[in-house]
Amino acid sequence: MKKTREFDIIIWGASGFTGRLVANYLFNKYGINGDLKWAMAGRNLDKLKLIRSEVANENVPLIVADSNDEVSLNDLTKRASVICTTVGPYAKYGSKLVDACVENKTHYCDLAGEVQWIRKIIDKHHESAKSNGTKIVNCCGFDSIPSDMGVYFIQNDVRNKNIKIAKHIEMRVAGVSGGISGGTYESLSHVNEEAHKDKNIFKVLINPYGLNPGGEQEGLDKYDLRSVVFDKSSKNWIGPFIMAAINTKIVRRSNALNGYSYGKDFKYDEATLCGKGLFGRIKGIISTIPLAIIMSAKPGSFVKKIVDKILPKAGEGPDKNKRENGFYNLRFYITYDDGSKDVAKVIGDMDPGYGSTSKMLGETAVCLAKDQLSDVSGVLTPSVAMGDKLLIRLKNNAGLTFSFK
Repeated sequence: MKKTREFDIIIWGASGFTGRLVANYLFNKYGINGDLKWAMAGRNLDKLKLIRSEVANENVPLIVADSNDEVSLNDLTKRASVICTTVGPYAKYGSKLVDACVENKTHYCDLAGEVQWIRKIIDKHHESAKSNGTKIVNCCGFDSIPSDMGVYFIQNDVRNKNIKIAKHIEMRVAGVSGGISGGTYESLSHVNEEAHKDKNIFKVLINPYGLNPGGEQEGLDKYDLRSVVFDKSSKNWIGPFIMAAINTKIVRRSNALNGYSYGKDFKYDEATLCGKGLFGRIKGIISTIPLAIIMSAKPGSFVKKIVDKILPKAGEGPDKNKRENGFYNLRFYITYDDGSKDVAKVIGDMDPGYGSTSKMLGETAVCLAKDQLSDVSGVLTPSVAMGDKLLIRLKNNAGLTFSFK
């Protein structure tokens, strides 16, 4: 549903670490006086002006609002067709913004990887957004576009050839180079804190189908990998992948929202390739130690304080050189219904968390604002909300390649 608004896109949180990258991407890719009308928004005008001078020019409009001020958020969302937000943790700063978007029929996209918060948004807003034609799209960065759109790409190819059915897909991280930002770590910490306070949140986090529609939270998939094991499909030792906790649930929600187009018995899991032989096993064990420490550190504990000192603070992240020279290589090991095998790849040309994520989020916002999409609405996943239109944008503009090996 197209809406005539003052702006096609407003970037909310444009003065934050990731927000400024998205603004810089839109400025370099689409300019400011062309077909795409967009603005930068945040809570501090002086900071916005400073960031604008660094990433764009004075022709980019600036808007001031506050995450806790419902009136300002209401005014903000009325002015745009799409709100593109990088302000996390979303459980702390995102709920009122989504309320305003649904109320004002404004499409929305974010970088949330917070399972417990997305579950709340689904329960509160899916039906109302569905009824008024609003698309609320979570997880539009490294978590979970490469996974969600990778599976979508594979299943579409299989369906078009009409010869087999992809019954089981195993995503393996074959290579990755980049850095974590303070914002990502803050979100992980907030999820951990909420889970320690509320056992129901912990149940949502560990449920493989925790983001599926109510009454449809069952299937063949089990818990995400938590140890180092030998993987028969890749013939490598594999270990846990930190993003699997959100990515796998998004893929399963896509399947459910699409009427189980992948099949009711479809299985999906994710892990990190560690290598072959004894070296691979040792590498896997060593690589799981930092992850185990981060995820097990209780709020306020001595270990948590040490980790807080080591990892970046909010607003910090990898420098330009690391972002531009980063990459990721994801392999999808496919098992068809007749037992035959195949391998597909998704490759990103910059560091996953920021260089590539800023391009993916930017193209998601443009896709929601400018492309002719299906009428499906509600709290959606990237593939369900945008499908082929987003896949084309990711290939043409965002530096992603999707292929069969």
